[in-house]
Amino acid sequence: MAKSAATPTRSLVARQRAIQRSQDARDRAAPASRKKTRAVQAGDRAQPDTLPGQHLAKPGREKDMALRPRYTAPGYSGSGKLAGFASIVTGGDSGIGRAVAVLFAREGADVAIVYLDEDADAKETQAAVEAEGRRCLLIRGDVRRTAFCERAVARTVKAFGRLDVLVNNAAFQMHAEQLEDIDDARIDLTLQTNIGGYLRMARAALPHMKNGASIVNTGSRTGLQGSRNLIDYSATKGAIHAFTKALALNVIDRGIRVNAVAPGPVWTPLNPADKKPADVRKFGKETDFKRVAQPEELSPAYVFLASPVCAGYITGIVLPVTGSVAAI
Repeated sequence: MAKSAATPTRSLVARQRAIQRSQDARDRAAPASRKKTRAVQAGDRAQPDTLPGQHLAKPGREKDMALRPRYTAPGYSGSGKLAGFASIVTGGDSGIGRAVAVLFAREGADVAIVYLDEDADAKETQAAVEAEGRRCLLIRGDVRRTAFCERAVARTVKAFGRLDVLVNNAAFQMHAEQLEDIDDARIDLTLQTNIGGYLRMARAALPHMKNGASIVNTGSRTGLQGSRNLIDYSATKGAIHAFTKALALNVIDRGIRVNAVAPGPVWTPLNPADKKPADVRKFGKETDFKRVAQPEELSPAYVFLASPVCAGYITGIVLPVTGSVAAI
């Protein structure tokens, strides 16, 4: 090899080795592990990062939780983003649904809460909505039933005179070690609640919705990534994401937007009513934030997607709020 060619090559190798020696020295001087183990707090107030090992009876009641979920979002100031609107939130008695109902009211919307049978939770949500100065209607029933969905919408329109936003949020979740453990009755319950209920509520609501109205569906990170022990639930959440996009295309000419939020782990009754106590304690630790989210950290995303002043040019998206990078 010619001397003129070898010299630049040797110079480059020397430079690479010098960088390597420098980094090796830093590595030796560094602590044994730089792995992040503490929970990340990036919001306006610190959130709980230790969960009780509690197991709740289905369907799960927020009033029975040892650590009550946070839903009030005290740092969030309303600015009339939903002023004069009428909304329905299914599964609105607790968890994400309750937090959404409170912020919708803070933004100026009346709220109808659709729930299964958790009366005490629903009344607490109603009181929180009314404390924001808005009306709240409680509607008890089963979103798997067409007649109920139609009655729920009719009662809302009669009470509020209009319908501007539907939040499909009601869900059933139960873990299983393998698909063979999930019988037909459970498949039917999961599918008919999680995706069938969304279809029925949307079908009942759409005839009453006008230009500027919107539907916001609750998807899940399990619909994006799957979940080893939530096979049927993950399947419904993937279906919800596809339903969101398909319906968005179907109703866009009517000026109605359809979007979804895909939450990661959130501290709601749904999970301690599913998981074993030991798994509840670890819930959310797998995220990049190293902790579970509180409902009040999800609810602003629903306001954003529901409000025509914020998301008037957005439809058919699945917004991941998962506490991790590379959610999609």
